[in-house]
Amino acid sequence: MKKHSNHLETTIIHHGYDSSEHHDSLAAPLYQTSTYSFADAAEGERRFAGEVEGNIYSRLGNPTVRILEQRMAAVERGAGALAFGSGMAAVSAILIYLTKAGDHVLCSRGIYGCTFGLLGIMEEKYGITHNLISMTTEEEIEQHIRPETVCLYVETPINPTMELVNLEAVARVAAKHNIKVVVDNTFSSPYLQNPLEQGADYVLHSATKYLNGHGDVIGGVLVGSDWEDMQSLRMTVQKDIGGIMSPFDAWLLLRGMKTLHIRMDRHVANAEKVLAFLKGQDAVKSIYYPTDENHPQHDIAIKQMRAGGGLISFELEGGKAQAQNFMDALSLVKIAVSLGDAETLIQHPASMTHAVVPQEERESMGITDSLLRLSVGLEHTDDIIADLEQAFAKLGSELQEI
Repeated sequence: MKKHSNHLETTIIHHGYDSSEHHDSLAAPLYQTSTYSFADAAEGERRFAGEVEGNIYSRLGNPTVRILEQRMAAVERGAGALAFGSGMAAVSAILIYLTKAGDHVLCSRGIYGCTFGLLGIMEEKYGITHNLISMTTEEEIEQHIRPETVCLYVETPINPTMELVNLEAVARVAAKHNIKVVVDNTFSSPYLQNPLEQGADYVLHSATKYLNGHGDVIGGVLVGSDWEDMQSLRMTVQKDIGGIMSPFDAWLLLRGMKTLHIRMDRHVANAEKVLAFLKGQDAVKSIYYPTDENHPQHDIAIKQMRAGGGLISFELEGGKAQAQNFMDALSLVKIAVSLGDAETLIQHPASMTHAVVPQEERESMGITDSLLRLSVGLEHTDDIIADLEQAFAKLGSELQEI
């Protein structure tokens, strides 16, 4: 395959696709087929035996999906990638692949609510235990590693508290103990952070978010540092559980990814302006944004991220009622889970994305009833801020009446 460039902006538009192999179509075609025909019985036998390359059945591979996988491997600096039907399908696949009954998974203390739920299922049904720790120092990680620990599972920035984990430090400890490192990179996208370059073994994304960017796809991607290992995962867990991505969703993702770098630059620029606005609001008790100079792990953000991203979490004075009243007062900003869309979205983690996490554990993660998560979109920043401003004004009036 011809290599066009080492620059991500070029890679996400061109890598993995040769138009001469697809009737000179400039855009990657959508191969909307479930199965493929063989020239004769002998060819079918050879393909199933792995003696010759060729398509067999779209659960095992599809040309459109394959282009996406090759492109994602390139942008994340990995050896191979697998596309899944959702971000949680990717999470499930790698955790099932790495663990067996009785194993232990060590996690960063903040993880996505459904990942938390999955780990609970694995513990209840199969005795695969897990712990959540802050991972602030190598010594802390060392103290929590057990003989049965097989995986360090990390989110950074952490959803929704924006805490950071030093990936190089995690990788150093993992290497000493021959433990695999999995990093959920959804919040940053490959444009802002590349965990494999920091020593991780696997990086995953909810492709629903920034990779797609348009709110019309559910998908997940897993990228690994070892080609043969990823093919083993493809032909075992992915094949037999079947959580694959559809060709149409892969086609939409290929289209969405072409503007990833442009969108991320705008998300970041808008977020930084919104951050400055929020700092001037009396009703805001605390703000969490990775590259904010007041963030306690600002030095980690500067070291391993290219920019702070498009997400801001903040706590309001008061509790759950005030947080929900503030959301209800918004108009342009939509109340919705997910993130990375063109639209600015806001949600209340304690009652929405992390409601499955018991209250005591939520609070230990830093997810309070007054915490809101804002996914800053691509609208004009003045309009986003104007909507937030009028909601703060309404909230102020309500507090004065109380």
